Amino acid sequence: MLEKIAELSGTDRELAERVHAIVKEAAPELLPRLWYGMPAYGKGGKATLFFQAAAKFKARYATLGFNEDAQLDDGAMWPTAFALTELTPQVEARIAELVKRAAG
Repeated sequence: MLEKIAELSGTDRELAERVHAIVKEAAPELLPRLWYGMPAYGKGGKATLFFQAAAKFKARYATLGFNEDAQLDDGAMWPTAFALTELTPQVEARIAELVKRAAG
C-alpha cells in the first residue's frame, strides 16, 4: 500500500501520506491494504476506509471514504465520503475523529 501512495504525484501524494499518518496514529489497529487499487485501512479482511486520489477519476478533489462497517451512524442519514483539497489542523483533527469512530 505504501508503494501505491509513493506512485501518486503532487497533492494526491501529499494528502495520502498525511492521511496514512493520521490513520496509523488515531487507529493503529486498522491495517493498511489496497482496495480496488486505492490505499485503504481495515480489519477482518474488510476495507473500513479508503483514500481515492483525484487523479484516479480525473476529479477536482481527492476523497476520504468510509464503507458500511465504519461506525459513523448518526440518525437516519450521515456522510460516508469527504472531499479533500488540503489538510489544515482542523481538517486533520476531523479526520482523526472520524477514523477513531470508524474503527469502533
